[in-house]
Amino acid sequence: MSVQPANLPATRTRRLERASVSAGRRAWWSLPFRLLGSISTMIERHTQNVVTALVQIWANKARAMLTTLGIIIAVTSTITVVSMVQGFGNHVSGMLQGFGTNMMFVIPRFPSGMRGRMIGRVTMDINDVRAVTGQCDKVRRITPLIFTNATVEYGRDKVENVPVRGATEQFQSIRNSPVDKGRFFGPIEVDETAYVCVLGRSILDRLQCDERIVGDHVYIDGLRFRVVGLLKAKGNFADDDQDFRIIIPHTVAIKMAPFFRQFLPMAIEATSEDDVELCSLQVTRVLRAQHGLRPGQPNDFRILRQDEFLRDFQRVQNVITGILAAIVGVSLIVGGIGIMNVMLVSVTERTREIGLRKSVGGRRRDIMAQFLTEAMVLSTLGGALGIVFGYAITTLASMHPAMVDIPVPLWVVGLALGFSASVGIVFGLIPAFKAAILHPIDALRHE
Repeated sequence: MSVQPANLPATRTRRLERASVSAGRRAWWSLPFRLLGSISTMIERHTQNVVTALVQIWANKARAMLTTLGIIIAVTSTITVVSMVQGFGNHVSGMLQGFGTNMMFVIPRFPSGMRGRMIGRVTMDINDVRAVTGQCDKVRRITPLIFTNATVEYGRDKVENVPVRGATEQFQSIRNSPVDKGRFFGPIEVDETAYVCVLGRSILDRLQCDERIVGDHVYIDGLRFRVVGLLKAKGNFADDDQDFRIIIPHTVAIKMAPFFRQFLPMAIEATSEDDVELCSLQVTRVLRAQHGLRPGQPNDFRILRQDEFLRDFQRVQNVITGILAAIVGVSLIVGGIGIMNVMLVSVTERTREIGLRKSVGGRRRDIMAQFLTEAMVLSTLGGALGIVFGYAITTLASMHPAMVDIPVPLWVVGLALGFSASVGIVFGLIPAFKAAILHPIDALRHE
């Protein structure tokens, strides 16, 4: 039975629709392959540009080295300066964290302004220390602190202006000052006002003695003290010898410096770093009640928190690092100008080559990509050499016994390398555009 003529158009339509759907499916499945082919072609073209750039750089080695000298110096300076600032900052931050970020100092002070003068006499004594100890559950340890200087004598040797700290037995835990020879004085010796002391290691050098001084006696401002222990060496901090000090019971220190009987600072260790804020509020509440301060009156004391000091120091460190990096980074711009000048000369020298490439079908974007790639490769090589020299300088500096460890942050390496490549691209645009707009006939006529 034959097909009716009326059905022929409908049959063809369905066949065309099926063919269109099939072609669409084939186009959809072939899209990834076409995309990969385009990417492969683009990679091959850029690889060829990089190879051509390296050939040109190698053909003019001396000129390329002098051109990249500005980039090399800029990147070396940036890495060295930033690494040293970060190294010293990390060293100080580590020492501050070693003292304990859950520690705070409370010192009496006269508030400024008329309201401060209306408070009258400012005092802080041992009763305040006892009140904070008994009423603040977020306080783990507390000790009064007395700061004075004294003359120390041992045998025929005498040392003047020695820092003497009066404290309780809690001082060694709060200030992370353990004893590595002998012992620290105990609570009974504090209560009984015993004339005992703990010496820092630098005191031994000044008194020309050794560890056998433990158990012997020294004279502090003419008073006879028995040495019960030696503090573990801590080194210098901000040009301050942490080992040049003597610790005695605060009950004895008050007799030596009666002024501190009514003007007694204290050091406090919170139960944890998370409780520092709550501990500070508890101490403020107790001391205001102890001093009879009414609402609206300013505090006649000040709380200095270690974590706040550490945050402030790290903020200043970051600002200094950014400023120094920006100042040194200006030399990258100078290096970029040098690259631009050399690339302009290179365009002039290779005018006939550009005309030949255009005459055989080279497009403007291909010419421009070639010269941009050459400028970028030139500046990137300079940046890589600068990184090598920067690493070498910081490594040699770290080997000095008086120098802190100077690690090179990875972010500054990436920033220096990326910025040097960007400088090549930015300052290579003008020479690349000049090469791209050359007319092939005029270029071929160039001598």
